[in-house]
Amino acid sequence: MRKRVGIASAGAGVVLAIGAGGVAVAAGGDDGPVSHQYTQRQADAATKAALEATGGGTANSVESDTENGATYEVEVTKNDGWTVDVRLDEHYKVVVIEGDGDSGDN
Repeated sequence: MRKRVGIASAGAGVVLAIGAGGVAVAAGGDDGPVSHQYTQRQADAATKAALEATGGGTANSVESDTENGATYEVEVTKNDGWTVDVRLDEHYKVVVIEGDGDSGDN
């Protein structure tokens, strides 16, 4: 089960903007705290791995995720305009890339 925090609404969680790119790091949500808070370095590494996996684009957020054995989920808007969720393991290896159900880009 993944925990997700909207970029515009942090709820009870912690959201940290990453650099000028505006990537949000979700460390908690309305459902309660996430068991892992990420450092800037971890969020940057997950973002880099996700962008490499998608061939570029814009990273929108980094989140805690346990679906498919993942540790990180990075939402990426690819250069073609499609938004995908890139799930990564603890070593920043791709577990799965899926269309982002929130954006309707399946």
